[in-house]
Amino acid sequence: MTLSSTSPRTVQQTPARGTVRPDRRRPRGRRFGKGAGQTHQAGLFTYIVLIVAALISLFPLYWTVVAASHTDTEIVQPPTPLLPGSQLFHNLNVAWNEVHMGDALVNSAIVATFITVSTVLFATLAGFAFAKLRFRGRNALLSLVVATMTIPPQLSVIPLFQMMAKLGWGDKLQAVILPSLVAAFGVFFMRQFLVEALPLELIEAARVDGAHSLRIVWHVVFPVARPAMAVLGMLVFVQAWNDFFWPFIALQQDNPTVQVALAGLGAGNHTTDHAVIITGALVATLPLLVVFAVLGKHIVGGITAGAVKS
Repeated sequence: MTLSSTSPRTVQQTPARGTVRPDRRRPRGRRFGKGAGQTHQAGLFTYIVLIVAALISLFPLYWTVVAASHTDTEIVQPPTPLLPGSQLFHNLNVAWNEVHMGDALVNSAIVATFITVSTVLFATLAGFAFAKLRFRGRNALLSLVVATMTIPPQLSVIPLFQMMAKLGWGDKLQAVILPSLVAAFGVFFMRQFLVEALPLELIEAARVDGAHSLRIVWHVVFPVARPAMAVLGMLVFVQAWNDFFWPFIALQQDNPTVQVALAGLGAGNHTTDHAVIITGALVATLPLLVVFAVLGKHIVGGITAGAVKS
């Protein structure tokens, strides 16, 4: 019996069951729809919306500069000026000399810096302990810390003032710094961040390598918590800089913070000079803009950290 030879061109191999032909495979990028996994470019409408939003956000700051460069009569009487005037340096001179504005800026920088550094440090350590360490009464202590956030600060003014008087810290910056060295919000904020951002295996690996607790905190916890520390530092700095209630009680006009100094602008006059007050507010706002400019990259990184998981 002879076998007829078949031409190779006519032989068709049947693929095994369950296999997919190469020409029928779908591109991986289209699994989740058209254009999935690709970078999309913003259109003209997106740029228009962003520009309008930026102009609306910057307009209050712009109008503050405009109002600070006019006289009180010009900004009170209609029509409201929308272009800068020629009285900016005059108003700056009046606001600077009417109150101790230079001393107030220095005092506010000292107070806000000490409070920010201490709060970020202690809140990170406490947040790490509540997030990754196992000890008896951890949940009860965390609940107690969070519960202190519900207590109005006005309730502690009288005993706090008596305590500062017994320590002899009346009209001193220590009286403003000491009660704010740590905040319950900071502890809760850092705890929530470290629960998700810090793997427990990383800590165990460091302990296997012989690292003690201080080294783990310095070389493992702090690098991981850096974005959240930047966000918390920005929030605490702004709050400490804008704090008025307790510094107004603890300090006097000869040794004020910025907010206490602004409260004294025009206090001895029969009429209120709104242009001078707005100029003082402009001076008090400039350091905050510097903080946002310096920490802006870390703030955005802290906000977006953990938003996308691989």
